[in-house]
Amino acid sequence: MAWALKLPLADEVIESGLVQDFDASLSGIGQELGAGAYSMSDVLALPIFKQEESSLPPENENKILPFQYVLCTATSPAVKLHEETLTYLNQGQSYEIRMLDNRKIGELPEISGKLVKSIFRVVFHDRRLQYTEHQQLEGWRWNRPGDRILDIDVPMSVGIIDPRSNPNQLNTVEFLWDPSKRTSVFIQVHCISTEFTMRKHGGEKGVPFRIQIDTFKENENGEYTEHIHSASCQIKVFKPKGADRKQKTDREKMEKRTPQEKEKYQPSYETTILTECSPWPEITYVPNAPSPGFNTSHSSFSIGEGNGSPNDPPEPPAPIVDIFLQQNCLHNEITEQDKNLLPTSTPQEAQQWLHRNRFAAFSRLFTNFSGADLLKLTRDDVIQICGPADGIRLFNALKARMVRPRLTIYVCQESQQLREQEQQKHENGEPGNGAFFVYHAIYLEDLTSVELTEKIAQLFSISPHQINQIYKQGPTGIHVLISDEMIQNFQDESCFILDTMKAETNDSYHIFLK
Repeated sequence: MAWALKLPLADEVIESGLVQDFDASLSGIGQELGAGAYSMSDVLALPIFKQEESSLPPENENKILPFQYVLCTATSPAVKLHEETLTYLNQGQSYEIRMLDNRKIGELPEISGKLVKSIFRVVFHDRRLQYTEHQQLEGWRWNRPGDRILDIDVPMSVGIIDPRSNPNQLNTVEFLWDPSKRTSVFIQVHCISTEFTMRKHGGEKGVPFRIQIDTFKENENGEYTEHIHSASCQIKVFKPKGADRKQKTDREKMEKRTPQEKEKYQPSYETTILTECSPWPEITYVPNAPSPGFNTSHSSFSIGEGNGSPNDPPEPPAPIVDIFLQQNCLHNEITEQDKNLLPTSTPQEAQQWLHRNRFAAFSRLFTNFSGADLLKLTRDDVIQICGPADGIRLFNALKARMVRPRLTIYVCQESQQLREQEQQKHENGEPGNGAFFVYHAIYLEDLTSVELTEKIAQLFSISPHQINQIYKQGPTGIHVLISDEMIQNFQDESCFILDTMKAETNDSYHIFLK
């Protein structure tokens, strides 16, 4: 048995009118707009449907950011609408990034007249590579020993103060700057995008990077740890002049597209605006290399406002104290014996030796190396790992090679008793049995008479001030005063018999060499 709902007459009329109005509204869809006006992909591309990965709250979308960073190079024209811009860079070329103060009047008054710190990073854009960043960077370090991923072109930069780079963080640089003054930093990226792709048969597509800038203000303790602003942009790095060719290729491809296809792509902008993002998390995979901190004295390095020349002569930055070295070595006295690496040294002792001899930048490369492992490395091995300059220095340190002195002479002191015995035998006509002399080696580096005086005084345990003059016996028995020029003309490994004649007036000596 079926049941039906019986509506009153008035309700039937109202329902009939609503149905007619709804049908009329549907009948116009697709007629006024045309068949090609909208597609489902375009509708899904609208911001209300697009699920973008963003950690910024919605209320931050329309706010004015305190700072703005502008990379002064054009974006690619082959980027679709609603996608992030992409900028091509040449390997090793200097690119300007302008640091602009975008604050309103009265905004962030605590940084007015003060410096802020900005940290520049070149990081991976792909999430998969971000998870393996440590392994990727270590592999790049092995292939490019001694090189950095990111550098600052200090002579071209303007307004940056105390630029620093940690040798254990190849992709990071940082500096201080005054937001109220003109500031432009020129950066150089030395890695290329194809160095981090799987090698196949050529024509590999390079991975995109990100340039990220995190800015911090000073806290009550004078440390720059309070985050203010972060922004980043997407880049790809090519071999020299490769970015120019890629930009030209993309432009030619866009010119061949139809007007309808061009509407799906955003135009190429003359500059790249870095967009706001979340701050980069602290690096945790470098346990023994904390980021160098800044104190309230900013006199290490200052870049001028005008032509980028330093206002003050550069001074070396403060050394980075390693936690590992601090815990293990500061309370132990380093002796001469500790300077030499022994084959019996453990990996931990080998790490301490690397830090003591200024090889901390390569300590991670030799993490599990014992003393025997390091000593087995050949000269070509360490040059390939550490580069020519540090490789030769490390090889010489491992072999404990001493620098050969410029001049070596041998001297001995003739005793008065032995001289009288030889003279008496000569007067009696007896043959001399030949005196037995013990010589001492004197090593000279400066080749000066002052150095020779100090070495002779040290050899015979007297004060250098007690030696008035040093003479050398010349032709026909004459005594020639020794000068710097005479010492420089001594034959290497010459032998001299030293005779001291004590003066009667005071406790001083005249030294005779024959």
